[in-house]
Amino acid sequence: MEAPDCMYRGEALSIPPSAPTPKHSLYLSNLDDQNFLRFSIKYLYLFNKSLNLDVLKSSLARVLVDYYPLAGRLRTVDHQKLEVDCNGQGALFAEAFTHTTLHQLLESSKTPNKSWKKFLYKVEAHTFVDVPPLVVQVTRLGCGGMILCTAINHCVCDGIGTSQFLHAWAQLTKKPEAELTIMPFHWRHVLKPRHPAQVKFRHAGYTAPNPTPQVDLLKFIQSQPLVATSFTLTPSHVLRLKKECVPSLKCTSFETVAAHTWRSWIRSVGQSLPSKLTVKLLFSVNVRRTVDLPQGYYGNGFLLACAESSVEDLVDGNLRHGVKLVQEAKARLKEEEYVRSMVDLLEDKTVKTDLSTSLVISQWSRLGLEEVDFGEGKPLHMGPLTSDIYCLFLPVAGDANAVRVLLSVPATMVERFQYHMMRRSREENEENGFF
Repeated sequence: MEAPDCMYRGEALSIPPSAPTPKHSLYLSNLDDQNFLRFSIKYLYLFNKSLNLDVLKSSLARVLVDYYPLAGRLRTVDHQKLEVDCNGQGALFAEAFTHTTLHQLLESSKTPNKSWKKFLYKVEAHTFVDVPPLVVQVTRLGCGGMILCTAINHCVCDGIGTSQFLHAWAQLTKKPEAELTIMPFHWRHVLKPRHPAQVKFRHAGYTAPNPTPQVDLLKFIQSQPLVATSFTLTPSHVLRLKKECVPSLKCTSFETVAAHTWRSWIRSVGQSLPSKLTVKLLFSVNVRRTVDLPQGYYGNGFLLACAESSVEDLVDGNLRHGVKLVQEAKARLKEEEYVRSMVDLLEDKTVKTDLSTSLVISQWSRLGLEEVDFGEGKPLHMGPLTSDIYCLFLPVAGDANAVRVLLSVPATMVERFQYHMMRRSREENEENGFF
């Protein structure tokens, strides 16, 4: 369904903090300042009832007193290092109206619609650095419902941090005089690299500059028209997958679904991949406890774990093979010295995330994003504004044990990907002629 155009109520406004805030430069850690994260996390919420916009703007101004870096602006220092100029300039807030209804939007919400980009105010900027760290659009619907879209700079917040901020905004919308349940911790120096750097481990998720991969799967996929695919795995479906691993291997739902998705994705590419090619699964792991980050730390406190396998072993082996690799990759990031080694590695700005033969998974299904309540009830839908080649694990409204897998793949892969993702059972070595 093509979304109708939005009718804007004047120009987008700048919402500064409602009280004076510190003016300084905020150092961004090596986990914040990765080229891989130079984008905004874009959330789309559908609410049954529209909120008073003056109240929303007032509570936003109030929460920006505590989260004042989000009211600042990014800038580049020393030619490549990013920092936040905490200048109190404000978040961007746009108001709009559209003639669609909640029912129509919910009907088409299973996969993101490119036309939904209309629900987020487009900032005219020359570079990523010029975009305000926080952009909000509230769109009222003809049925009385409301769309809330937010774009939050990933270099300033990770998924846990964005959820923490949205809950704080919602809390102050309901109770303007309340003290925040969790106060934000701003300082990123707790993740400063060591001097001299002590890179003591091999970090397979990163690569040296200008690598020459045997196969560039990312380039192959991006060269084709992409189609958003979405799969809801019910608790019973996840349990069936787990049963392929037990009793010899105990595993979590995430480990199982991640390995299953990785395996299905590689199986779906077809005959173009050499059987001995090393393919990777990169997935986000929260390292706040590993390095003892303070409560309220809303900067990037995650790293990408990396599981590796040959194509042959991944698709010919059983699911246990992939799950075990995911578990081993997770376990490495529970060692503080390994995490510190990775932070030191990222001080070298020529090091890049290795995306050439990797599937990247980001977990949104355990962040509490679907619980955000501004006073008129929880959202009927929460998800990304758009879909891309990174895979998202999303929460399913009303079922905490289900997971929705969202990923865009080439049109030529859609049917095979759906087949492998949703099969009820399969023989361990079945390949159906794709390899």
